[in-house]
Order: sequence, then structure tokens, then C-alpha cells
Amino acid sequence: MGASTPMCSMDLREIKGKETNMADSYHGMSWYEQYIQPCVVELLGSALFIFIGCLSVIENSPNTGLLQPALAHGLALGLIIATLGNISGGHFNPAVSLAVTLVGGLKTMLLIPYWVSQLFGGMIGAALAKVVSPEERFWNASGAAFAIVQEQEQVAEALGVEIVMTMLLVLAVCMGAVNEKTMGPLAPFSIGFSVIVDILAGGGISGACMNPARAFGPAVMAGYWDFHWIYWLGPLLAGLFVGLLIRLFIGDEKTRLILKSR
Repeated sequence: MGASTPMCSMDLREIKGKETNMADSYHGMSWYEQYIQPCVVELLGSALFIFIGCLSVIENSPNTGLLQPALAHGLALGLIIATLGNISGGHFNPAVSLAVTLVGGLKTMLLIPYWVSQLFGGMIGAALAKVVSPEERFWNASGAAFAIVQEQEQVAEALGVEIVMTMLLVLAVCMGAVNEKTMGPLAPFSIGFSVIVDILAGGGISGACMNPARAFGPAVMAGYWDFHWIYWLGPLLAGLFVGLLIRLFIGDEKTRLILKSR
């Protein structure tokens, strides 16, 4: 009987071969594909998402309550992630980028460029919503800025809700689209559904922002900054918590580096 190669050795060689192919593919990418293209996509996706989100708030009918903004935000996000996600990872949210970086799904040097792209995208989206909206409706809705927190007594509740709701969103992204053990093809829609659920559940308490870029763009266009810090601190704390939890309990060796997947 001829000598046979141990199965474990074959598996190890197979894994190493795959890792080598992925590394070669990554290093073969141009500087534009690695750094510029993902940031441009983050800007474009953020602008589209925030334009649709702002418009759904400005044009919302009192009869529909939270349903119209919830569906518009969630469905738009899922669609844009499904369309553009393979290029940049489909974050469109600084809190998501922070968590994905912590779990090893985004190169650290891209975090700040992603944030800048998302914030500029937010301003572009909010500006477009202002341009196409009737002036009276725009100002009646505070330009889709988050104006639900009016008193100091509401701050703790709103901040807590922003943290918990953003954790659900970020967890859906990290486990559905980044972690190799749990990621699947329905991730864009799961992420969109998490936004719908969050807005329906917490929209009456904090406005259900979950995204500093979504808060920043309309605040710039409407000049409304009251309690604006809540919509930075809450989501970023949530991104930090989820990133650290996944790194602590799962580790980053099972994550997919976004740019390697293309």
C-alpha cells in the first residue's frame, strides 16, 4: 500500500494556499482601489441614504407616524449596502466603521478617511433634501435634524436608547457582514430591518439616529445643534462596545478584511 499524505497536512496546505491567494489579490490592487474608491463609495452611499432619510422625515404625513421614516431609512440602507457594499463594506455610519475597525474588518488607516467621507456625504444628502423640499415643510421638520430632545430631563433616556439601538445595528453589521462564521447573503436586508425596528421602537424617545453622519448633515443645513452631542456620543459608544465585545469573545481572526474580498 503506497504512502498517503495525512489529511491534516493537506488541509493546512489548502488553507495556506487560500491565504496566499488572498494576500496576492490584495497587494495586486491599485492605490486607487485600496484607498480612494472605498472612500468615494462611502461618500456616495452616505449621501443617498441621508437624502432619502431626510426627505422621508420632511415629507412625512402625520397619519403615518414613525412608519414612513422607518421604512424609508431601513429599506434605503439595505438597498444601498446590497449595491455598494462589496466596494467599501457599506458602512455609511461612523459608529459602524469604528466597530468594524476594532474587529479587524477595516484597515485602521482608513477609519478617519471613512468618517470624513461619511460626514461630507451626510451634508450633501441633507443639502439635496433641502433643495427639493418646500421651504415651509423643511423648517417645520427642522430640516430632518433631531429635535425630539427638548429638556435636560430627557437626555439620559435618549442617550441610553441611542446606545442600545445602535448596538443592535452595529451587531447586525459585524456578525452579518464581517464575521466569517456568521456572515450571509441576507446581511444587507438584516441590517436594514434592524434600522426599521430601531426607529419604530425608539423613534419617539430619541429620534432613533444611530448614525453621527445622519445627525450631522441635517444639523448643518438647518443650523440646529440642541443636544446634538447625544447623536455622536451614543452611537460611537455603541460601536466601541460592540467592537470590543466581538474582539473579546470571538477574536479578529474570523473576520473578513473588506478590501480583501474583492
